Amino acid sequence: MSERTIGADEAGRGPLAGPVVAAAVILSDAQRDELLKKGLADSKRVSAPRREALFRLMNDLGVRWAAQAASPERIDSMNILRASLWAMGQSVRKIARDGDCVLVDGPYEIPGLSLEQQAIPHGDALVPDISAASIVAKVLRDRVMVRLDRIFPGYGLAGHKGYPTAAHYDAIARLGPSAIHRRSFRLFRP
Repeated sequence: MSERTIGADEAGRGPLAGPVVAAAVILSDAQRDELLKKGLADSKRVSAPRREALFRLMNDLGVRWAAQAASPERIDSMNILRASLWAMGQSVRKIARDGDCVLVDGPYEIPGLSLEQQAIPHGDALVPDISAASIVAKVLRDRVMVRLDRIFPGYGLAGHKGYPTAAHYDAIARLGPSAIHRRSFRLFRP
């Protein structure tokens, strides 16, 4: 990898509530090596405490990153795929001047970018730069969901982070959808 490669990923495509959060990360060779030594991997394969530790390490190492959330309203108006790609594009644009190319998690390139890019299915498990972006996106989204749990009590958002669990469906049935629920998603138990 070049020291000017940008990894891009998102977290939160599947939940019923809250934003989707995307991140873009640039790792130097030394930062990449140090993070790999400390267990850098796809955020889905790393425990929440380990993700937080890796995120702190990235900040301690001076890793360049940027993030962008797409609100539930944006998700409902654009659809989740386009909102995810929009958020990734916004993240990349925030640090694009420092990068040469973008490696994007998944099968789709980000529309409208002037940088060379490559979409890599399962890239978050294969490419450390994308794994780092997945960690940043997941940590930031989880933190947002914990805060939203205090604003919208009763749904259990701090626990399930908005994902479609039985407890979440039960809370929606009992309380009705909140302002942060994605209206374009099936909000009641299938």
